[in-house]
Amino acid sequence: MTGIRNRLQHRLNPLHLYCRLRTLGMTHGTAVILSRCYERALYRLVLA
Repeated sequence: MTGIRNRLQHRLNPLHLYCRLRTLGMTHGTAVILSRCYERALYRLVLA
């Protein structure tokens, strides 16, 4: 069960999201704003 949790933590990590947004061609500022909003709104609730 911990393997699944570790994989989810990695995939749902705000830094991972930021990197994927940058890979898709998003600007630095927009990717930072979106990943911060994601972290505050969802990440802390889901994996807290």
